Amino acid sequence: MRDQRLDRLADVLVNYSTAVKPGDLVRLSGPVVGRPLLTALYRAVVCAGGNPFLAVTFDECAEIKLTEGSEEQLEFANPIDLFMVDAIDVSISLWGDDNTKSLTQIPAARQALAGRARKPMMSKFFQRAAEGKLRWCGTQFPCHAAAQDAEMSLAAYEDFVFRAGLLDTPDPAAAWRAVSERQQRLADYLQGKKEIRFVTPQGTDVRLAVEGRRWINCDGHENFPDGEVFTGPIEDAVEGTICYSFPAVHGGRECDGIRLTFRNGRVVDAAAAKGEEFLIAMLDQDEGARTLGEIAIGTNYSIDRYSKNTLFDEKIGGTFHAAVGASYPESGGKNDSALHWDMVCDLRHGGQIYVDDKLISENGRFLDPSWPAPACGA
Repeated sequence: MRDQRLDRLADVLVNYSTAVKPGDLVRLSGPVVGRPLLTALYRAVVCAGGNPFLAVTFDECAEIKLTEGSEEQLEFANPIDLFMVDAIDVSISLWGDDNTKSLTQIPAARQALAGRARKPMMSKFFQRAAEGKLRWCGTQFPCHAAAQDAEMSLAAYEDFVFRAGLLDTPDPAAAWRAVSERQQRLADYLQGKKEIRFVTPQGTDVRLAVEGRRWINCDGHENFPDGEVFTGPIEDAVEGTICYSFPAVHGGRECDGIRLTFRNGRVVDAAAAKGEEFLIAMLDQDEGARTLGEIAIGTNYSIDRYSKNTLFDEKIGGTFHAAVGASYPESGGKNDSALHWDMVCDLRHGGQIYVDDKLISENGRFLDPSWPAPACGA
């Protein structure tokens, strides 16, 4: 029997997150394992008057290319991908795997080559989104591999995913509009400020200049579930050290115990207890990879545990994430890179956020009660 919550998720993604209109060309991309949700999305797009088409991916094909392809093949930028990004009105992407570790043994240098090949497509995608010409959203399909990473049963993981998306509420779209209002108050406060500083007892102390940059309210229109406010820090004005709290996964590879030190906006020292060689290879893949492209505060208090999935982990209420690599143009960020790697730092155990030297958050809770907060009793 089909899980009816998938129909609710499809409805939110099509009618709230991306607001599909009659005549829209809508790309629905995702893995074979996501077939139940892809089907629900296809139906929802048709009902909304859009024109859906499927771009289904296979885990095995990515592995074949990375293991057996020549360097020329890895560096090949597929013009069809670029054409699609230029032609579509809406993109809805599902993430899911049969095996999240299938690319673990791929040498970092080969992954970096493949990453550079995607750069023209990524740049075009983000630019069209910033111009308002492309609406997009990505979500996680609750599958066995993701549940195993999160150390949950599939049933428990499904509950986790749907709860994080507020799909357990009577009207999920209305719930997200309420979230949007609280987050907008926070974004409005941050707008126009000069500096934000994060401090934790675990060794993080970093200052980021943000004057003139735009703070974005992420309320379920591009990631789902969502729950963050972010901007692009001034590229040459990040100073200090971040000790990331959780393992960071990129391209199927895991790094843990990451410590990055910034001077004049660039990573000048990088270390990791696990995966250090891969971390450094990713940071060295191009000129922009050692610069922060995003700084964000997680505000989704329905997500309260680490799941080894960046989509959820970067939204955990009471955390922040600082991503090395490409900026999102709509934030005013100017950094260009084939890399965009979100890494999460927990603030819930003594962490503090200062804005222009004023304390606004302590132990993962905002001091202003009108900003995002845990549900009553949480």
